Parts: sequence; C-alpha cells; structure tokens
Amino acid sequence: MLSRLRFPVILLFIALLLIAIGYWNIRPESFMQDAPATQGQESPIDFYVTNSRTVQYQPDGKRNYELTAEKVEHIKASDVSLLTRPDLRSFRGSELPWHVTSERGEVGPQGEQVELIDNVRIERNDAKGRPTIITTSRMTVLPEKDYAETRQPVRIIAANGVTTATGMKAYLDEGRMLLLSNVRGQHELR
Repeated sequence: MLSRLRFPVILLFIALLLIAIGYWNIRPESFMQDAPATQGQESPIDFYVTNSRTVQYQPDGKRNYELTAEKVEHIKASDVSLLTRPDLRSFRGSELPWHVTSERGEVGPQGEQVELIDNVRIERNDAKGRPTIITTSRMTVLPEKDYAETRQPVRIIAANGVTTATGMKAYLDEGRMLLLSNVRGQHELR
C-alpha cells in the first residue's frame, strides 16, 4: 500500500516543483515588455480642437481679429499650438482687414510669435478696392508688434505691378515693407 501512495506523491511533488519553477521564471515584468510603449508615455498633445473659431475684440468694442482653423493641437511641454489651415482676418479696428492663410501654423507661448508655414498668402484691399497680395512659403509674425518677416522668396502683387524678392520685413502698422535682396519689379505706368 505504501508503494501505491509513493507514485502519486512523487508525481505530486514533481508537479509542484514544475509549478514553482514556472512561477519563478514568469515575472510580471516579462508581461510588460509586450505591452504597447504608449501606456507609460504621455502624449505631447494635451488637448485639441477641431473647426475652431476665435474672435478677439479691442477695448472699444471693435473687432481686433478673427481666426479659424481646421484643427488646433496644443503641446503641453512647450505651450505651442499647432494649427491646420489657419485663416486669419486681422481688423485692428479697421473695416479693411488683412486676410492671412497658410497650410500650417505654429503659435508660440502667449501668442507672442506665430510661424506660418507652406502656401502663406496675405491679402488686403485698399479703400478703392485694389488688392495687394503677398505670397511666400514661410513667414514669422509678431502680432503685438504688428511686424512680419521672412527670409524666403516673396511675391507681392499690387494694383500697379508685381514685385519679387528674397526676404522681407513688414511693419504692418506703418504699411511699410523692406525687401531684403534680389528685388525685381514689373510695374505698369498709368
């Protein structure tokens, strides 16, 4: 009878030994290796908005600007907002707004600097309805200083002709532009 019990006890002991060896070889960390890497990492985007529309007014109640974008994503670490297809109408209290569009944009912390990227187009009609259109591939705008600049090729289409240059500094509140190099113009005399 003792021999009958010895075989099942030996099998039970071997089974317990195999279970113990298996348990010690299976660590919780080994399961974590197969988990997606994003579980432990935070997304750099802390919020986003689709089809956004922002309107800002001046203290006297006149519109300052109106900004729309297909998508706005805010990066928490740098406080930078990424814009998809930004469309800005800057009134500055005037009824003749500057209309600014681009494919992408980056707005720095507190909106102090705006980087317009790809197919940048700035246009405005004067009081007589004559358009001025400025196009470039990239432009940096400092909204509070009414200043914009680019080092890229720029094209300016106005009522009396077309001017091209490489690089531009624009003092928007003064209506003055400084073209930096390779300036070429084709103008009509009236």
